[in-house]
Amino acid sequence: MKENNEVTPQEFRKKMLLINLAGLPGAIFLGLGLYGLFGANGNAFHPLLNDQDIVWGLLGIGGLLELVQFVTAIRLMRRRPRLPSED
Repeated sequence: MKENNEVTPQEFRKKMLLINLAGLPGAIFLGLGLYGLFGANGNAFHPLLNDQDIVWGLLGIGGLLELVQFVTAIRLMRRRPRLPSED
């Protein structure tokens, strides 16, 4: 007997939206970290971005959050609704 693990198209869209919104802080942290690492050159728009320990922390936390978002999205995509032509 086969279990039906698929979600409805409406549930899929809602969950993907929530996953993307939850991953937004990770993308912001990564962007700020990359700016502090490569773009600031000691003259950042915020003084904390001139501190390399803060920058590496932003990169680490942002990367971790993005990894969690990626894994969660992949798991949901495996359960996405199949189109009739995919059967």
